[in-house]
Amino acid sequence: MLKLMTPGPTRVRENVRMARSLETTNPDLDLEFYDYYKETCELISELLNTKNPAYILSGEGILGLEAACASLTESGDRVLVIDNGVFGRGFADFVRIYGGEPVLYTTDYREAVDPAALKEFLEQDHGFKYATIVHCDTPSGRLNPIQEICPLLKSYGILTVVDAVASMFGDPVCVDDWQLDIVCGGSQKALSAPVGLTFLTVSPAAMRAMEARKTPIASFYANLTLFKNYYEDKWFPYTMPISDIYGLRQALENVKADSECFQRHKAVADYVRNRLQKAGYSIYGNSGFANTITALEVPEGRTAKEIIEGVAKEAGIMLAGSFDVFEGKLIRIGHMGENASMEDAKLTIEAVLKVLSK
Repeated sequence: MLKLMTPGPTRVRENVRMARSLETTNPDLDLEFYDYYKETCELISELLNTKNPAYILSGEGILGLEAACASLTESGDRVLVIDNGVFGRGFADFVRIYGGEPVLYTTDYREAVDPAALKEFLEQDHGFKYATIVHCDTPSGRLNPIQEICPLLKSYGILTVVDAVASMFGDPVCVDDWQLDIVCGGSQKALSAPVGLTFLTVSPAAMRAMEARKTPIASFYANLTLFKNYYEDKWFPYTMPISDIYGLRQALENVKADSECFQRHKAVADYVRNRLQKAGYSIYGNSGFANTITALEVPEGRTAKEIIEGVAKEAGIMLAGSFDVFEGKLIRIGHMGENASMEDAKLTIEAVLKVLSK
């Protein structure tokens, strides 16, 4: 089996796998599980530095992004879609699906979003119900300064929906201090749990906006308001994937116990980029480099396919290409969660450089 060094899914620690193998109860009927779910959600909120409630949904990280848009968007709502990457632009699709009017604020994909330039735009047009922003845009590894962007948006009365799936637990996320209304994460990235769960924190302002709608939410599975009173009512909208949540809880405990989590991610990211650049290769982007992903530009005369296959054959390591506008142009090295190991980073870069030198 190839060693994963992809930007999600990531490797899963043995104690997480073992947690998922525990005997399960009936999560709909066992009152103790409601306590367990609530405590797990509270741990998510603690790790994301917020008093806002968290909710765990059964579905890959994309479900959280769609649920945020489904729950907030009504027909005709203007939504600001901050677009400096593939996933940033992708929010527009969710807005359209639920009848909203996406207004794209598009910037250079090689740059992090500039809060000063965004402020100039908002001075001219700020009539938006909410705005979407990606913290780390996974296809390119851009990291946006949401700690500046979201307070700016809130100053105009605009709610914020943040995709932090690929950054969370590898780069800091401070929900309350940064005024983030809905923040979406996923199990398979830096948290290093198996694929299958998404989780969100939801501010009181965001919940009020959902409850003040004039029309019903056009989804059941993606309706966040259904989770609001789950604990008081002892009722989940659907049967919770209990084994997955056991694994998620252990992965969260692993993160909580890791006092050097952010320092390690930064050290590994710096090492990977420095080694590649010193060898004469180009890292995609000019600003806003995430500590969880490095996007290497495919050198002229080479193909992404031959590099990925070469590293797999040379060292038994799996890397990822990219997609959409980056198809065939980038190789992505994921150094997040269990992948954020200096030993593994060195093995990976040695293999990449060996393949590129041939």
